[in-house]
Amino acid sequence: MQLTGAEIVIECLKEQNVDTIFGYPGGTILNIYDALYKHQDEITHILTSHEQGASHAADGYARATGKVGVCFATSGPGATNLVTGIATAYMDSIPLVAITCNVGVSLLGKDTFQEIDIAGVTMPITKHNFIVKDVTKLADTIRRAFAIAKTGRPGPVLIDITKDVTSNVTEYTRVTPKPIERITETIKEADIEEAVRLISESKKPFVFVGGGVIASGASEELRKFVKKVDAPVTDTLMGKGAYDGSDDYYMGMLGMHGTKAANLGVTKCDLLITVGARFSDRVTGNTSQFANNAKVLQFDVDPAEINKNIMTNASVIGDVREILKRVNGRLEQQKHTEWVEEVKALSEKFPLKYDTSILTGPYIMEKIYEVTNGDAIITTDVGQHQMWAAQYYRYKEPRTFLSSGGLGTMGYGLGACIGAKVGRKDKTVINIAGDGCFRMNMNEIATATRYNIPIIQVIFNNHVLGMVRQWQTLFYGKRYSSTILEDSVDFVKLSEAMGAKAYRVTTKEELEPVLREAIDLNIPVVIECVIDKDDKVFPMVSPGGAIEKAFDADDLKNNN
Repeated sequence: MQLTGAEIVIECLKEQNVDTIFGYPGGTILNIYDALYKHQDEITHILTSHEQGASHAADGYARATGKVGVCFATSGPGATNLVTGIATAYMDSIPLVAITCNVGVSLLGKDTFQEIDIAGVTMPITKHNFIVKDVTKLADTIRRAFAIAKTGRPGPVLIDITKDVTSNVTEYTRVTPKPIERITETIKEADIEEAVRLISESKKPFVFVGGGVIASGASEELRKFVKKVDAPVTDTLMGKGAYDGSDDYYMGMLGMHGTKAANLGVTKCDLLITVGARFSDRVTGNTSQFANNAKVLQFDVDPAEINKNIMTNASVIGDVREILKRVNGRLEQQKHTEWVEEVKALSEKFPLKYDTSILTGPYIMEKIYEVTNGDAIITTDVGQHQMWAAQYYRYKEPRTFLSSGGLGTMGYGLGACIGAKVGRKDKTVINIAGDGCFRMNMNEIATATRYNIPIIQVIFNNHVLGMVRQWQTLFYGKRYSSTILEDSVDFVKLSEAMGAKAYRVTTKEELEPVLREAIDLNIPVVIECVIDKDDKVFPMVSPGGAIEKAFDADDLKNNN
């Protein structure tokens, strides 16, 4: 049938079973929005308050559902406002398709109103991108974009379409997408055998889990693997929920704000089995002192991650779920009772702890865990609150902790919370933000109220940029340069002005009833929790330090 380019965009999205788009219209993309208008009963469009909110919402939708997130923006500033969200998805390997429109082909390169080379701008932060100047190539380009976003290591893809292409007409024939094949041809028999040998010979193995396990849907195979290896488990920020955080084998997060048990255990182990993790600097600390007593075995779909930051002794490249299946099938049951008990003893010796006499970030997270029975989706912004959310809420399932890990994007959480709730209506979805982060994109509360999306926004208000202040306290002689937020901003009034129900909590006793009421109301709710400006995230590893040198408040007191 003969369709315009704009109609082809919508039909191709329907081919891909897209049910939700987050976006913001403008001149060059008007034809697509006009075509979308006719399909409102098939595709929901969420008009965000800002294009960055649209990109974060599409990202949160993708992380929560496992589907490809989709966002729309017009040319020029509309397109550039997506850049931070695209980069966030790129760093964390999130499948996203961003569709922008540009000026007509005849106007490209002439500094036309709202013209920007968005393909050039986003080239370093996309898995692939396209500019479509010929309507006959549009459908196949969209299909390729979705396949690329989902295949292997996922990632964002941008499609920029000139405005004349959206109005030009060509023949369209519906195509049913082919199933995405898992990457298995790179899994070598010899590599599997070597992995099994190393595991069988190990006396003190430790399993280190990253976001790749979640991306590949490998949590069940991972659970079987851990039990078979009989080894303690640690994870990255991105790996939260890949392995049940309430399980006895789980020793907490690894790295700069990881538990002492995990950091010391990895330092003591003789084999570090790394599953779908990329050895971020926030995990390894000083790489020359990372896991020096261990051989390193790495399972990853991306060959570029092998020997990039940490040298490995062996590796298996391919889809993580398939690798674990094959190793599980070959590996005999291992037994490391003494080693597991040794690491558990570290966990008992060095528990996470905080001041229980006042309202604090850790207390808030533990109370949220209690009230939600550990069954909520938690999204976060970036900073102290993010680390407390990672430390004190035990994530039992994948796709229940959504956070900007690689890019560390302040302002990410609220958009992601909206996207997650739209994609997972069955879940309680709560965003955890500091007051500094909430200021970045708090206008998205208006998006939640416009569509009555029942999210809960919790603000940890310490009236400072908490994580930066913590560094200034510990490493910059308490010179608090531009980190104090003592002003007259009233988050309760602001939230109410945008149509949300809002509360202010200043004591421990006030928190639980407010949380329970917020969940029961099933409407957009904002809860401002006022905490002390000098609360800190512990344990902590000094910048450039070895992870085994993690310190906490007691260590600081004892060293002074």
